[in-house]
Amino acid sequence: MKIGIIKEGKTPPDRRVPLSPKHCELLLERYPSLEIAVQPSPIRAFKDEEYQSQGLTLQEDLSDCDLLMGVKEVPIDMLLPNKRYMFFSHTYKKQEYNRNLLKAILAKKVSLIDYEMLKDTGGKRLLGFGRYAGIVGCYNGFRAYGKLSGQYDLKPAHLCHNRLELESELVKVVLPKNFRIAISGAGRVAGGAMEILSALKITQVYPDEFIREDFNQEAVYTQLNVQDYFRRCDGKDFKRKDFYQDSKGYESNFLTYAAHADMYVACHYWSEESPFIFNREMARDPNFNIKLVADISCDIDGPVASTIRPSTIADPFYAYDPISEKEVALGTEGSIAVSAVDNLPGELPRDASEDFGNELLKNVIPHFFNEDELGILDKATETTLAGNLNSHYSYLEDYIA
Repeated sequence: MKIGIIKEGKTPPDRRVPLSPKHCELLLERYPSLEIAVQPSPIRAFKDEEYQSQGLTLQEDLSDCDLLMGVKEVPIDMLLPNKRYMFFSHTYKKQEYNRNLLKAILAKKVSLIDYEMLKDTGGKRLLGFGRYAGIVGCYNGFRAYGKLSGQYDLKPAHLCHNRLELESELVKVVLPKNFRIAISGAGRVAGGAMEILSALKITQVYPDEFIREDFNQEAVYTQLNVQDYFRRCDGKDFKRKDFYQDSKGYESNFLTYAAHADMYVACHYWSEESPFIFNREMARDPNFNIKLVADISCDIDGPVASTIRPSTIADPFYAYDPISEKEVALGTEGSIAVSAVDNLPGELPRDASEDFGNELLKNVIPHFFNEDELGILDKATETTLAGNLNSHYSYLEDYIA
């Protein structure tokens, strides 16, 4: 088997890689029959020379490879026909902007394994950059607070060489003694965000303590799960299983916590069938106290009313005026500051790539060498080399039509 690591072609460019030079070295030691070629790229966080130093071949033409691996969507004109690919295609939810990409994949008889669809036998995702989205997104939230308060100035994450340098910046953070943070979500993203909160030595409290207790002497945060920020409209007990099966008949309970929070870090997964966490009307409620939202989930015009557009690495902050429901300048009186960068892991590309590659080595690559006995690869394969949708993805027929 020969793997080719492709250069990223999407604009704006992404510096992440699926496998670092060290990962490649480990794979070649583990699987002697494996070959790895690397397409030269001037933008990668890991330089071509770093791959060469591990004995890897730089190769512009990857047509002799059995599997081509990238990170972001591959531009249509860069797709090699009759090849097996792995990348984030962002098509399984029928995303409008990638319909033509999936059509081209089928026309070119490309077999696509989508990273997002690689799951264990229990349905849990095996891969993701969520942890580093949480780390950088939470860091950006405190960077925004420094700008609002004028108390400190954090170096932009993308200008830090690595996570170690980013965390060294946190010593500058100055918060009021009664500062309160609410965080929503319980997955990789929330875990990454809480690593930053832990590095800042901010105390975690239970949701009921958050709204009941007085914490005048220290900054605190609470982690809200779906049963905390949503409730049944009929007042009956919340059951997660019922909610995930059908979220009709539920409403937001977020104001209970928003009345006590200064900052909100949004790390949840949200379905379009679910209620909004806080809508525009709630943002105008006199009890709504949140002045800063670090929206890592970044669903535009969705569950977090203040996120009216994504922001960028170059210009990461804006503000939302709840009265006019429009964007205003950061720091405008009565506004909610927003950080909503939608490609956060790209700000720490070396660390994010190392983390992703570790999961690939542990959870995915072995299935290429055990005949995919658990069907992990098959269930993540959206399209076949015959130019058809895999049976697991027949629901995409109307999307491509």
